[in-house]
Amino acid sequence: MIAYPFNTFDGLDLAHEYAEARATHGLTRVRLPFGEPAWLVTRYADARLVLSERRFSRAVALKRDAPRALSRVPGGIVTMDPPELTRVRSLAAKAFTARRVERLRPHVRSLAGELIDAMIAAGPPADLVRDFALPIPISVICELLGVPAEDHEKFRVWNDSLLSTSTVAPAMGELAAYIGGLIERRRARPEDDLMTALIEARDVDDRLSEQELMLLCIAILVAGYEATASQIPNFAYILLDRPADWARLHTEPGLVEGAVEELLRFVPLASSAMFAHYAVEDVQVGDTLVRAGEPVLVSIGSANRDELRFAEAGTLDLDRAEHAHLAFGYGLHHCIGAPLGRIELQEALRALVTRLPGLCLAGDVEWKTETFFRGPRSMPVSW
Repeated sequence: MIAYPFNTFDGLDLAHEYAEARATHGLTRVRLPFGEPAWLVTRYADARLVLSERRFSRAVALKRDAPRALSRVPGGIVTMDPPELTRVRSLAAKAFTARRVERLRPHVRSLAGELIDAMIAAGPPADLVRDFALPIPISVICELLGVPAEDHEKFRVWNDSLLSTSTVAPAMGELAAYIGGLIERRRARPEDDLMTALIEARDVDDRLSEQELMLLCIAILVAGYEATASQIPNFAYILLDRPADWARLHTEPGLVEGAVEELLRFVPLASSAMFAHYAVEDVQVGDTLVRAGEPVLVSIGSANRDELRFAEAGTLDLDRAEHAHLAFGYGLHHCIGAPLGRIELQEALRALVTRLPGLCLAGDVEWKTETFFRGPRSMPVSW
């Protein structure tokens, strides 16, 4: 049995143990800091099977001593199973329409431009995290939920606490109380935003409980903020280490959309596999028979580097034609906010490569620790 997680926080490398696990027949038996032992999935085909197979349950984790890297088990939509999951996802998807998401693109593009204007006006060095990466997703998600601009910083602090692997403190209670007040204000004064659409699903259709509405809003905040805030500087860090790719994107900005997909595949964002999937009956996963009641963890980062699925998987290739990565999950728990995440990453990267072609590191990167998602806490840059 192998100690897990494998990845470290001081960079974005995928730990060598994942390649060793992929080269070994069957799943890998691992022990995490908390909970019972588990099977670890590291190959692409196995990952897709577990993520889409209804014979695996996330909800069971709430009743077991689930394997995990932190002391608590996440709740809400991420640990639901069908039919509850299907009901809540279908309602959220109706509120999270392509029209509502796409019309945020001009807002994201304008915001990215304004942030770069401010960086240029202040002069180098700048902190790419503080001055660019953090403001974009928090502004967008607060726009979706109808959070006043003066409260954006509160949301950032609560979100950081919720995603810490060491403390949760009172963040959940404070955030829930705030969102409860936000819901009541939107009930009194509906607007054409995501929050109003979710409230209508709760009040008009009566298909969403008050608690589910609250947890869904919190899940949207966390998923819609932290991953994007981490990936913007992650993408820049990876590309700045490959100056030919950075220069190419500057001269060929039409490649940005494909570059975002390749970077999503290439960057192992999560510090570890996060969610335990419990077999509700015996399930054959590759060469391993997972017995009923046994938990399975899925490493997205490893699956996205599977040489059996992606040619030269360990190489960043801006010309890669097929984008079948699992960065937004797959199957039952595929990220509802994936279209929004793509828009934010596309517009952020496009703004950086077109406006700041000479961008370079101007000091040591300080990396986040004890979090779900890896990435710089601060990233000094010049241009």
